[in-house]
Amino acid sequence: MNHILKTPTKVLHRSRVKVCGLTRHEDVKTSIDCGVDALGFVFYPLSKRCLSAHQAANLVQGLPAFVSSVALFVEPSVEMVEEIIEVMRPTVLQFHGAETPEFCRQFNIPYIKAVRVGAPDLDSSDGLIEYCMQFQDASAWLFDSFTPAYGGSGHSFDRQLIVPLSQHIQARPILISGGLTVENVGESIGLLTPWGIDVSSGVEITPGVKSAEKLNKFVQAVRYVDNHLEN
Repeated sequence: MNHILKTPTKVLHRSRVKVCGLTRHEDVKTSIDCGVDALGFVFYPLSKRCLSAHQAANLVQGLPAFVSSVALFVEPSVEMVEEIIEVMRPTVLQFHGAETPEFCRQFNIPYIKAVRVGAPDLDSSDGLIEYCMQFQDASAWLFDSFTPAYGGSGHSFDRQLIVPLSQHIQARPILISGGLTVENVGESIGLLTPWGIDVSSGVEITPGVKSAEKLNKFVQAVRYVDNHLEN
């Protein structure tokens, strides 16, 4: 008997999920068990979630296939990035400060460029487009709120500013961060249909300590919204 394969009437969107600011083995395991796509580790000395190269290397040891490790920096020295690459061997680099395109690309590893929405010259759609277009070789553009903490602050930003950029013909994959929780993540996905979602404080008990319950509910909320998006 011949089987006829029918073309699906709806292609489901899938938002990739990154959990950032991980500091504990149990939270790494929980993230993986929940189906998270990427794990973020912070190397910004002023962050409460900051790790050493060897701490991070220990946390990513034995990661399963298709789970990425992301090393987050804020205006680091070349030597610092090279040390993390040598010791931790991250899949992706993430630059969260005022790094130039030349700085980001010199390491020959895929990189994410974070954009602090609301910073000087980054408080309008036109300003964001002009800035992001400098980073055409980035694997993704990540949009976060403008705060002294450089991420993980729990503060949000005006998502409407990103709409023109997300629809731009030359846009790189869009990642959304900044104040995301299980209660509001659906709104951002519905508005922007981003490539991915980046959460930190929204699934925490205290900085660097994740809640297994919040993580599980957050990923479930993302998948629920993905499955109910209108094509």
